[in-house]
Amino acid sequence: MKILLLEDDPLLHECFKEYLESEKFEVFSAFSAYDVYDLTYQERFDLYLFDVNLSIGESGFEILKALRESGDMTPAIYITAQVDIDSISKGFDMGADDYIKKPFEPKELIIRIKNRYKKESFIYYQDLKYDLNNRHLYKDSQMIHLSSILAEIFHILILNRGKLVSIDTLLEILIVPNPNALRVNLSKLKKILDIDIKNIKGRGYLIE
Repeated sequence: MKILLLEDDPLLHECFKEYLESEKFEVFSAFSAYDVYDLTYQERFDLYLFDVNLSIGESGFEILKALRESGDMTPAIYITAQVDIDSISKGFDMGADDYIKKPFEPKELIIRIKNRYKKESFIYYQDLKYDLNNRHLYKDSQMIHLSSILAEIFHILILNRGKLVSIDTLLEILIVPNPNALRVNLSKLKKILDIDIKNIKGRGYLIE
C-alpha cells in the first residue's frame, strides 16, 4: 500500500514514517501543499494521511478539497489535534474519510488502516484480471503466461494506469536497454493482451 504522509513537524513525521514502514507500508513524505501536488501528479496512492495545521501555505483541509475537486477520490485520514465539532464537520465537508486525534498510539493508526483501507489484491482492466499478490494475469478467466520482461513491463504499466511511465523506467527492465527492443516488446504485449498502450512520443507510455 502506498501512503502519502503530510506532516510538517520533522520529528513527528519521521516517527509516523518509521512506524508505517515497519508495518510494510510504502510511505512518501510531504511537508507542504507543494509537495502533495507534486507527488500526486507523479504517483497513484492508496491512502492520504494529512495533518490539518501546516506552518506555511494551504491547510490540510484546503489541500484535500483541491484534490477532491480535481477528481482524486483517494481515501484520506486527518491526523490532527483539532477534534471540535466544527473542525470535524469541515474536514468531512472537504472530503475526509476519517479523523485520528493527536496524540495517539501508532498502533491505533495501523489498526484503522488495515481494517478500513485494505488494498484490493486484484486489478481489473477490460477483460484482464491481475493478481497483485502473486502477479498472475488472467484474460477471460484464462491464465496468461508472459515472459519475465513482458510481465515486468505490464506490471509497471498497470500499476501506473492513467499515468505516464517514462521511457527510461521501461528501458531499465531490458537486459540490454535499447529503444527499438522496447518498442518490439510493447508491440508483443499489445498483441498478446489485445490492449492499447499509448505512446507519448519521446516521453513514455501509458495504459489509459
